[in-house]
Amino acid sequence: MGLSEGELGLSLVGAPLGVQLSLLAANHLVARFSLAKVMIIGLGLIMAAYVGTAFASTPAIFFMLLFVMGLSVGILEVAVNLEADRVEYGLKQRIMNRAHAFWSLGFFATGLLGAVMAQLGISVLAHFVIFGVAVLVLTVLGFSGYVQAPLRPTAETATPKFVKPTAAIMVLVCLTLSAMLAEGSAIEWSVIYMRDVFATLPLVNGMALALTAFAQFLTRYFADRFVDKYGPRLVAGLCVWIMMAGAVLVATAPVWPLALLGFTCLGAGSSVIFPLAMSAAAQLQDRPAAVNVASLAQISFVVFLLSPPILGLVAEHIGIRHAFAICLPLTILSLFSLRGLAAKPRPSAE
Repeated sequence: MGLSEGELGLSLVGAPLGVQLSLLAANHLVARFSLAKVMIIGLGLIMAAYVGTAFASTPAIFFMLLFVMGLSVGILEVAVNLEADRVEYGLKQRIMNRAHAFWSLGFFATGLLGAVMAQLGISVLAHFVIFGVAVLVLTVLGFSGYVQAPLRPTAETATPKFVKPTAAIMVLVCLTLSAMLAEGSAIEWSVIYMRDVFATLPLVNGMALALTAFAQFLTRYFADRFVDKYGPRLVAGLCVWIMMAGAVLVATAPVWPLALLGFTCLGAGSSVIFPLAMSAAAQLQDRPAAVNVASLAQISFVVFLLSPPILGLVAEHIGIRHAFAICLPLTILSLFSLRGLAAKPRPSAE
C-alpha cells in the first residue's frame, strides 16, 4: 500500500482497539462457551482476517481487518490465561510462564518461516493461506476431547463489562507497561527497523522478529523454576534490566548484529513480566480471579492501543531508533512497581 511509518502506525491501532473492546465482553463469552469452541472460532476469525489483509487496498480496510483480528485476540487472551491459572492452581505449581512460552514458540516459528518465505519471494496471500489452514487443523486436532480444568474456589461467572481496577491492579499495570510496549514495538516494527536502518536482506529482517520470540520462549519456559526458587520480584527485576539493555542496544546499535542482540534482549526481558503480573492478579483474594485478570488486561492493553501511532509518528518524524528508546522511561516505572509481585518464593505444596 506504500504507507509511511505514521500511516502504518495509525492502521495498526485496529488490532489493539479490537482487543480492548473485546475485553469488555470477554468474561461473559469465556464463561458461556467451552475453551475448545472459543479457540477454534477465535483462531478461525484471526486467520480469516489475516488472509483478508493480503487484499487490503487502503489503510481503512487494513485497519478494519486488524480490528476484527483484535476482537478475537482479546477473548482468547482472557480464556487461555484463566485456563492456565486454573491448571496452575490444580497442580499447585507454577506453569503460567511455560504456558506463555509456547505462544512465543509459535511466534518464533511463524516469524522464521515468514522470513524464509519473504526471502524466497512467496506472496503474502499464499503465506497466510498456508499458515491459516495449518493453524486451524492443528487447533481442531489439539482441542478434540479437551477437558477444561475446574474453576478456582473463588471463581464466579457474573462480572461487570468494565472491571474497575483496584490499587493493587494499578501497581501491576505500571509493572507491565514497559514489557507491553517493548514486546509490541518489537513485533510490529523490528522487521521495518532492520530494513530501514541497515538495509539487510529479508531473511535477516525476519530474524529480528524471530529472535525476539525465541528469546521469549526460552526465558518463559525455564522461568518458573527460577521464580519458585528466588521469587517473582527478583526474576521480574532482572528481566526489566535486560529489557532496558535491549532498548539501549536497538536505539544505538552501529551494526546489525548488535541490533539483533538488542531485539533478543527485548524478547527475553519482556518475557515474564506480563505472565507474572497475570498470575499475581489471579491470586489476589479481594475479588474472583476472572475479575482481576480482566481488569489487568483491560488497562494494560491500553498501551497497545497507543503504542502503534506513537511509535509510527516518532519513527516518521524523528527516526525509528528513537521510537524504541521510548521503552526506557517505562522500564524505570516498572522497577518502582516490582512491589506488586511477591518478594519470596511460593511455599512448596507437599
